[in-house]
Amino acid sequence: MNRAPDPDIDLAARLLDTLRTQSFDGLGVTRDAFGAGEQRAHDLLRTAAHALDLETRTDTSGNLYITLPGRDRDRPVRMTGSHLDSVPAGGNFDGAAGVIAGLAVLAGWRAAGYQPQADVTVMAIRAEESTWFPYSYLGSKAAFGLVEAATLDLRRADTGRPLREHLAALSIDPAGFGQAALQPARIDRFVELHIEQGPTLVDTGTPAGIVTGIRGSLRYRTMRWTGEYAHSGAVARRHRRDAVRAAALWMAELDRAWETLEAFGEDLVVTVGQVSTNPEQHAFSKVAGELDCCIDVRSISPALLERFDRLLRARAEAVAQATSTHVDFGPRTGSLPAAMDAGLIARLATLAQHRGIAAPAMPSGAGHDAAVFAQQGVRTAMIFVRNRHGSHNPQEAMDMPDFAVAAQLLSDILADDCPSTEYPRGS
Repeated sequence: MNRAPDPDIDLAARLLDTLRTQSFDGLGVTRDAFGAGEQRAHDLLRTAAHALDLETRTDTSGNLYITLPGRDRDRPVRMTGSHLDSVPAGGNFDGAAGVIAGLAVLAGWRAAGYQPQADVTVMAIRAEESTWFPYSYLGSKAAFGLVEAATLDLRRADTGRPLREHLAALSIDPAGFGQAALQPARIDRFVELHIEQGPTLVDTGTPAGIVTGIRGSLRYRTMRWTGEYAHSGAVARRHRRDAVRAAALWMAELDRAWETLEAFGEDLVVTVGQVSTNPEQHAFSKVAGELDCCIDVRSISPALLERFDRLLRARAEAVAQATSTHVDFGPRTGSLPAAMDAGLIARLATLAQHRGIAAPAMPSGAGHDAAVFAQQGVRTAMIFVRNRHGSHNPQEAMDMPDFAVAAQLLSDILADDCPSTEYPRGS
């Protein structure tokens, strides 16, 4: 079996170090979506690509594409990439490792004088982290022309300013946002390298994993429980309309339901977060009259997501009635589950075996831009890199030897001639 050239891991290490330095916020790294932090990362990668004499372009939604031309430029492109934004005070590797791995592959190929059969493109995707704008996969959906005009009115969580203003501040014309830049028929495959955001690879002692599917989600980001403020010592239990008690009872019921479903082998994770009372009104000696929270439910099964949505709403209404409170769910958002391509999974397993790489098959609990590609009919795969201490926190800890193993596997699958039975698509 032919082996692809080694990626330039030294370049990757330098870029990751620079990225950390320029986005360190005093605690972790912050690369705000459609803001200064994300833009600096895009500029860094574009500069590195130019130094390697690679082609670059930016679409009307701000996504960056870095391409090494292939021998036959009429063939569908082979793509890799990930996102460059981060959550506030997050880690340095979430998303960025995938973009930099792709660039390291192309740099290694350049150094070896290797030209692939078809164009290979690294995509630096905008705004994957929906903590900034309440919209899943904003950048990749925009690249496929899947966003609605109302998206421009979405307000960023920290600034309160609409997306259109953030675009204009970066000299991205809001009128062009969401114009399709990618055609599924012209993409042969999309392979995303990403750190694992859970403990599986650490537990199994393996440096990399091959993803089988990506969980979908349902979310209520702005739930509110409303009751009545009252004196904590003077109002008996039966007369209280306690928003905190109502929310706590509801959370306990959801946890029991989740435990039961998990015992029956169902794939589900449930998270209630951002729990807060109004600091201007609540006090030590008060019964809480209001509580805000959010809920994030994820599963590989769309049917289970719908079932759990009905359950969580029914349980909330029942608790509200029993506690004389009111619950407002706010708008529902979320994303669809996505299965990875069986042929690419099998090919990655074979390539890993030939390299002597231990890479178990595993699902992804977190969402990734790869899901959008898969849902558009593009053959899609993901490679996980072992990462200690989880993700979305400053303690992310990816070791470069693990990264090198996964990047080599990425190099192999991008160079490998594993056409689909439908090739050539769109030609």
